[in-house]
Order: sequence, then structure tokens, then C-alpha cells
Amino acid sequence: MNLDPRPNYQHLCASADCGCGMTRRDLLRLGALTSASVVAPLLSAGDARAQTFKGDDQPVRIGYLPITDATPLLVAHQRRLFEAEGLRTEAPRLFRSWAQLVEAFIAGQVNVVHLLSPTTLWVRYGSKFPARVVAWNHVNGSALTVANDIQSVAQLEGKTVAIPFWYSIHNIVLQQLLRQHGLTAVNRPRGEALKPGQVNLVVLPPAEMVSALAARSVAGFIVAEPFNAAAENLKVGHVLRFVGDVWKNHACCLVTLAERDLVERPEWAQRVTNALVKAQLWTRNNQLETAKLLSNTGEGKYTPHALPVLSKVLAATDYSEYEKAGIVKNKGWNQRRIDFQPYPYPSYTEQLVRSLRETTVEGDTRFLQALDPSFVARDLVDDRFVRQALQSVGGLPAFGLSADFTRREVLGA
Repeated sequence: MNLDPRPNYQHLCASADCGCGMTRRDLLRLGALTSASVVAPLLSAGDARAQTFKGDDQPVRIGYLPITDATPLLVAHQRRLFEAEGLRTEAPRLFRSWAQLVEAFIAGQVNVVHLLSPTTLWVRYGSKFPARVVAWNHVNGSALTVANDIQSVAQLEGKTVAIPFWYSIHNIVLQQLLRQHGLTAVNRPRGEALKPGQVNLVVLPPAEMVSALAARSVAGFIVAEPFNAAAENLKVGHVLRFVGDVWKNHACCLVTLAERDLVERPEWAQRVTNALVKAQLWTRNNQLETAKLLSNTGEGKYTPHALPVLSKVLAATDYSEYEKAGIVKNKGWNQRRIDFQPYPYPSYTEQLVRSLRETTVEGDTRFLQALDPSFVARDLVDDRFVRQALQSVGGLPAFGLSADFTRREVLGA
């Protein structure tokens, strides 16, 4: 049985020597993006690319990872929603690690991306690249999956768990769960002994997590779908907790654009956002069709994933079984395994800043301590475009939400 869920498919990335994984070189390269001498040439390249187009003539160049987080971007491309808004598009570019995607975005190789919500903080305030969030890409859609012999968070003591990136909601929620069980997250070299109460965290590309769990090189992983569903279908692991069952309807990935495009091409930014809002609404009402569209047998072959794996996530037909099994603790939250709504609630951004300060991450984190949560909610996010786009589809009620643009963050155990 082949335990690697990745069939052969064309891989496009920002660098020819990327090695198809989050290597140490990737981490060092990404960490170097906090240096002005490293970022400046990328910014110059991005500015030069942007100046080759006049006004709204700039094509939509999507960058994405093969996870369900990218769904609205890919649905909008496949259903020609960008073209319906009068925009040109290029074929979306698939990346295998967040490091490669971030670098390509800063260099202007791609101009519409989904980034992990904490990564948007790092990009704007850590690397000082002027990027802004214009909408949420999805909510929920992640889980902590562990080896079959592990039945509780406490049993992760002394073991290794994989995360997709230090600046991820997955890292934040995992460390919250560990603290609740008296455990401490650390990052130790392979082979170094752990002290009592420690759990070792390692960064792996999402596509490598299922095979790593099958090989027992990690005891579990916390990541976006459909890799949790893939581990379930292959019976190499089981879901211990859904991230959305810890932070209700949290945003995992956010639609991020370069600030220069918002300033110089506001109509282009509006049309991009219009298409993505319509894609999210269509996805909510066409779950199985969305799974077919994204699958490795779909017309666009956007991901390497089989239809049964994607259907398990997007159709969410088995969520009630998790409630019966006690995996879902907060049954009154009435959530989907993954859901879609575009409005970036300020309360979430504020809580994200506070939570990230309590989370262990690699690299220089001094910029985090200087961030004021309410300032970040205004400065990082530009909601002008998504508010206008929502008006054209019936507002937030079209997504089953209150028309009020506020909410209270709910974090459970």
C-alpha cells in the first residue's frame, strides 16, 4: 500500500532548487526576509513587474498550496469568475511550502495568495513587506491528527509533532492544547532527548505529513485539510481534535494582496475580491461539486488529492460521527468541518496578536511585542473591498451570519 498521498504532478515553485520541501535552507531563507538587504531586491523585482502593466490590465496570478485553504482562489479560477469581473488570469502556481510562496509573493511572481493568518503578521511587520489582508479565505478546515495508539493530548509528552509553519494558527492552537495539559512545546535537534513534560515541534510541508506519520517519524501533525482526512482514509492515524473545536470558526488562511495594488489599482483589487466572495458563496452551496473541481481527476487538476479524500472534508457528511465519538467537545457550536465566509472580523485579528505572543516560534519575535492588537486590526486588514463585494451578494446573511460586522471570539478547551 502506498502511504504517500502525493501522486506525481507538475510542481511550480519560486526557486529551482527548492527541493520540494521545507528544508533548513527554506527556513533560513525565509528568516532572512527580515533583513532589508535581502528583501530590497525582491521588492524591486515586484515593483518592476507591477509597473509593466497599466491600471487593471494586470493579470491575476494566483499562488497556492495544495490544501483546501486555497479553495476559493481555485474555484474562482476554474469557474472563470475573475473573467466575469473583466480580469485576465494566468494559470495558478502550486507551491510546496509556505517559505516558497511568501518569497514568490514578495518578488511579485504571484499577486493573489492565501497566507496563514499569523504569517500575514510576520510578512507585514516582521519582513516589513507592505501586504494587506482583503478578506478571509475560509474558516476551520484543520485538525490535530495522531498515531492510532494515541488517545489524548497528554500522551504526546516526549514525542514529536509536525506543524506546517511557526507562524500558523496550527502552532498557536497546538501549543494552547499542550499548555492545558501541562506540556511545553520545544524545538530540539533530531536525536536530542526531551525533558519530562516536553513535546518537540518540527516544521514539515503539509504534503509530507501523512507519510511521516505512517513511518512513525512523528507521533502526529496539525495541519489544514485534506491531509487529516487522507491519514484517516489510509488508517495510519486518527483525528484527535479539530482546530475549529478549540477556536470557534477561526480563520486559517487569508486573502492577501500587495499594498501597491490596493493603492495603484483599487478597481482591480475590488474585482479580485468580488470574484473570491462569489466563489466562497458558490462553494458553500456546492460542496461535492467543489471536491470534484479540486480533485486530481478534475478538469484543472489543481491538487493531487483523490475525490473521496476531498469529499470527506468539503461535504462533511461524517461530522456527526465525531461528535458521537467525543472527538468534538463543543457540540453546540454547530460548525462545518470546513466553511467559507469572507469578512475579516477585527476581533479575530486582535485575539490573533494576543495569542501569538504566548506562542513559541523560531526567529526574531521582537516585532510581536511592539504590536498593538487594535492597531493591527486596522492596519493589516483593509475591508473596504470585501464590504462592497458582500453587498452585491446579499451581505453576511447570505453566508448564514448576522448582518452585524462584529463578533465575539470563542476559545474552548
